[in-house]
Amino acid sequence: MSQVAGWITHRYLKFAVIVFWLVVVALLGPLAGKLTGAQDNEAKSWLPADAESTEVLDVATGFVSADTIPAVIVYERTSGLTADDLEAVAADAQEFGTLDTLDGEVIGPIPSEDGQAAQIIVPLNLGAEGWNLAADAVDDLRATAEDGAGDLDVYVTGPAGSAADSSAAFEGIDGTLLYAAVAVVIVILLITYRSPVLWILPVLSAGVALTVSQALIYLLADNYDLTVNAQSAGILTVLVFGAGTDYALLLVARYREELRKHGDRHEAMALALHRASPAIIASGATVAIGMLCLLFATMNSTAGLGPVAAVGVGVAVLVMLTLLPALLVTCGRWIFWPRTPKLGDDEPSEHGFWARVGGRIERRPRTTWIATSAILAVACLGVVVLNPTGLTTEESFRGEQPSIVGEKVLAAHFPGGAGSPVVVIANADQATDVAAVFAQVEGIDPASISEPVVHDDLAYLEGTLTSAPDSDDAYDTVDRVRDAVHAVPDADALVGGATAVNLDVQRASAADNWLIIPIILLVVFLILVVLLRSILAPLVLMGTVVLSFGAAIGVSALVFRYVFGYAGADTSFPLFVFVFLVALGIDYNIFLMTRVREEAIRLGHRRGSLVGLAATGGVITSAGLVLAGTFAVLGTLPLVAFAEIGFAVAFGVLLDTLVVRSVLVTALNLDIGKAMWWPSALSRQADPEPAHEKVALPVA
Repeated sequence: MSQVAGWITHRYLKFAVIVFWLVVVALLGPLAGKLTGAQDNEAKSWLPADAESTEVLDVATGFVSADTIPAVIVYERTSGLTADDLEAVAADAQEFGTLDTLDGEVIGPIPSEDGQAAQIIVPLNLGAEGWNLAADAVDDLRATAEDGAGDLDVYVTGPAGSAADSSAAFEGIDGTLLYAAVAVVIVILLITYRSPVLWILPVLSAGVALTVSQALIYLLADNYDLTVNAQSAGILTVLVFGAGTDYALLLVARYREELRKHGDRHEAMALALHRASPAIIASGATVAIGMLCLLFATMNSTAGLGPVAAVGVGVAVLVMLTLLPALLVTCGRWIFWPRTPKLGDDEPSEHGFWARVGGRIERRPRTTWIATSAILAVACLGVVVLNPTGLTTEESFRGEQPSIVGEKVLAAHFPGGAGSPVVVIANADQATDVAAVFAQVEGIDPASISEPVVHDDLAYLEGTLTSAPDSDDAYDTVDRVRDAVHAVPDADALVGGATAVNLDVQRASAADNWLIIPIILLVVFLILVVLLRSILAPLVLMGTVVLSFGAAIGVSALVFRYVFGYAGADTSFPLFVFVFLVALGIDYNIFLMTRVREEAIRLGHRRGSLVGLAATGGVITSAGLVLAGTFAVLGTLPLVAFAEIGFAVAFGVLLDTLVVRSVLVTALNLDIGKAMWWPSALSRQADPEPAHEKVALPVA
């Protein structure tokens, strides 16, 4: 690595490194801009391939286009619809029948039994990009209905209305998250470096990493069927800027430390890169491999996030270990102005805040780690109020959405599942029997069962739920329908529809939690064993990370329930938070423990633990603030699931950097002693004589 570091920071080769990345960005930049168009946000792209609702989506293309999205237009007059109202609604239905995007026939107008409302169902075919085009289509429908309806209240809901609201929520997500993340990183770097110019280089490098990552992911999506959606694309932006800036902070801190020892900045950077790169590479590899564990998920959307995040982190590591050091040595020492490090300056970390913290922990390490662990364990108890069983459509948004308002009006005057039918597909020769048992299922309106439509020996039926389509009662009804139609001999019946899709997503996500979390724990443990050449240290570190995760989830659950008023959490919430906190949280333990090991070889374990904390405390705290800040920007989106992930990861990262890594791990290091490195030779190494120690740390 030292030879490679010398090449990157060579007086002349550094310019070749910079030119290389400029060429890469020039070539890949246009591809990065195509990533948004390559996103697949359709329901099928999120589902497990073997889910029953996925099979229905595949088979139903023979009856209804996969691109068809029904829109439900609801007209309401609480004093009762007049004859003129009904005439105007009928005229709208005729006009909707002339739409170029119509797929099939307009259904309705259908008046409600209470005489206060009417509905029209318009099946729209917006093409493969229908999810992205739904907002404009719904706006056009609403404008047409309002023009002809006079003073009637008009609402657009159903699958098209929900797609429009989701599309609007994700609109501009890349720009919103990018600008917010950049702003957070700049502010924290300004505070950390107290330099008006130094922040430019890490931010510029992170921007290069993001552009290259997006281009590579676009190529994977376009050529190798990688599933990329708005969720994974948004997380990519946050992850690259957060993790990339973390690696930059570690490298810059080590570079500044070497500048105080060496007059030649190229030599200083070569040493800094040589000493910091193992920790950065190990941290990046841990995060990337942890993310790739998501490939074991049955949920397509979760599995797709794994390679997306791994590519982003891998590119961030590569850029921060090549482009950033080349830029730093090209600029020279002045880039640190006004706190320019000079040869022979004292190392401020030797007497800084974290050195003092280490001195206090050294007095009573056992009491410190027991007390800290007890507090974290109590915080874990908050998990009992988390309720990660999924969110209804209404609960998924922060603020009321037009389709949700329409859904409430629709449910007030019509059966709860109007506009979102349960779909049953069965063998055509058993269609009559299937329809009969379908109509008898509790929770299905028997009068709503459609006549079977036959195509290629298969029959297609629909039925209306009597409860809201995203309610627990509706999910129970889908289970009852499945039990009933599966029991019909030789029918080979399948049950799908929007409610069945949501139910299958929840169950697949819950199953993924139990499958992937143990895999990630095992993989991260093995990486730590190889990196630290120890078994006991990785076990201790994994225990602290899991405890930190539990405390973060517990506190977050309490905040969600009693501060933000959220009804619950998405089923995938525990898994996503676990992946980010464990994979990223272990980063800080790697930064700390690799430095502790380096110093322990030189100074002995006890003194090495304190020097390691003092040397890395400031940079790890800054890195934690950056990562927490970048994940917190997910809260700028109007989606509860993103806000919850952003808060939990941000809080967990701060907890990990300020408490777990600095206090708990250091106290355990001091209490366990050099046995922490068992069974490596370091656990048996005799401590050097005190007279040879060159580092003085305060004890209070």
